[in-house]
Amino acid sequence: MREYMERLRARGELLVVAREVDPKYELAAVVDKVQRTVNKAILFERVRGTAMPVLSNIYGSRERLGEVVGIAPEAFCREWSRLAALGAFPGPFTREVAMPAGLEHGRLGDLPLLTHAARDAAPYFTSAIFLAKEPGTGIANMSFHRAMYVSDEELRLYLAKGHHLTRYHEEAESRGEALECAMLIGPPKEMFAAAAAPVPYEVDEVEVASGIAGRTFDIRPCRHIDLMVPAETEIVIEGRILAGERRPEGPFGEFVGTYTPVADNPVFEVLGVSWRPEPVFHALLCGSPEEILSLQLKIAAKVFERVNAVLPGIVDVAAQPFPLHTVVKISQQYEGHARQVLLAAIAAETTWVKACTVVDEDVDIHDMDEVMWAILTRARPDRDVIVLDGMPSFYHDPDRNHWGRLAIDATAPFARRGEFERKSIPGAGEVDLSQYIANGA
Repeated sequence: MREYMERLRARGELLVVAREVDPKYELAAVVDKVQRTVNKAILFERVRGTAMPVLSNIYGSRERLGEVVGIAPEAFCREWSRLAALGAFPGPFTREVAMPAGLEHGRLGDLPLLTHAARDAAPYFTSAIFLAKEPGTGIANMSFHRAMYVSDEELRLYLAKGHHLTRYHEEAESRGEALECAMLIGPPKEMFAAAAAPVPYEVDEVEVASGIAGRTFDIRPCRHIDLMVPAETEIVIEGRILAGERRPEGPFGEFVGTYTPVADNPVFEVLGVSWRPEPVFHALLCGSPEEILSLQLKIAAKVFERVNAVLPGIVDVAAQPFPLHTVVKISQQYEGHARQVLLAAIAAETTWVKACTVVDEDVDIHDMDEVMWAILTRARPDRDVIVLDGMPSFYHDPDRNHWGRLAIDATAPFARRGEFERKSIPGAGEVDLSQYIANGA
């Protein structure tokens, strides 16, 4: 991650804040402003209460995230399946090394303790990737989960239903055992992508990250738990999720833009904290492009892979402008093709596809203005909009606010496609306004 940060700095794509900032609200406010304007990576050199600089928004654009995994943004869905299958990299995926020289040890309070939203109950760790092993097979999983700071010895986690780490914890808990975990802050950049991607339960995500990188990762032992972690990770928090223990966690300003209420959630016992010399702390603003983008790509890749396996003509998939809306671009093959795609997409991702729109090849699915144009010019509300009642959707939804599905066929009628050809102006794309306007353009 640090090497990639320096690459962005050399290209002028890293903003540097030299003045001291407050970890409570101020840092998050600056990150939010940057993301809504220039959307560059940003490094805070001085954060009150810690000696560590804080880096944010490093993966906050489709172009940067695509660069991390070596895929052009427009080709992500088609190429991801190949990479998730480890590409052409033959391994070995990891190489065990001794404890690195210069590794420092401290406590949670030495790290930047960041509070983002007005009603957040406490500082939260939001960028940490949880590394754990499946209790039965030893397969490694990496995933993101929010962690509320209670003390230097205790964090409280939210583990969503169905997540791999949740299943690991439930399995260990059924045996009366705690689940050992390492929280990785600032791991190799490919591990950020692998942790965010739709990797099957039985696949080792550390191996996926190695396949993306096309290289072997050095892994070093932890001091307090039986896990090996990437040696180039900036900061590692070692601990275990306790069995049979739930304590109040929240409220917290989640990615949906509202606060999650206080609930009894799992407890993470902190056993040790270590970091590389002169570490850089990666901070992720919840609900920001850096979080939402990785989630959108995860959903899109999963829907593309599953729908493409059963239906022809699937060109591309996006989950935008928010993860709960999936847009599928198709090359129409027959009458009713779009309706089949709508149902297949909803079935492919039962949690996230709350709404789905299918469009033709001439629509840019990464531009919501284009998608809305297709809806408003090609979809008949009385025929092409389908509401599916009584279907569970978003997993954390006790009041059923996200139940039901919305399906929109925004493709041109198959038999009349010629009538819906988009107008074009010959040469418009090649015009250089400086050749026409005296004061420049």
